[in-house]
Amino acid sequence: MSGLYLLDTNIISGMMRLPESDAAALYRSRIQAVGDVQIATSAIVLFELKFGLQRMPSVRLQRNFDRQMARIPVLPLDSEVADAYARLRHRLESQGQPIGPRDTLIAAHALALKAVLVSADAEFTRVPGLTVENWLS
Repeated sequence: MSGLYLLDTNIISGMMRLPESDAAALYRSRIQAVGDVQIATSAIVLFELKFGLQRMPSVRLQRNFDRQMARIPVLPLDSEVADAYARLRHRLESQGQPIGPRDTLIAAHALALKAVLVSADAEFTRVPGLTVENWLS
């Protein structure tokens, strides 16, 4: 394991909906629980969050988004993610178990980085080799 935790959209969104003191406490408690790790998110997650803010503008959510993203690095996609995506999408479609296109990209990103994906989305449990944790349950 690389010591990297990649946060999914629903985790960051859930943290955005919490009062800042609760979100900060959740973030700190999870970091303490997992030890010396890096926490980041995928560029795909950033796209989804920004779309959500465009669709439903909110000064409070925008402020909380800015606070969350100030402490969460956004990792770009690269050719290793493209390779992982192609393999994963082919495998899932061949098995008749595809997942959504953006979720496939997020899962491939986590796989390429050998990261734990932090998500409340059960769909990710169908991805072979992907370790998933839910920090909001």
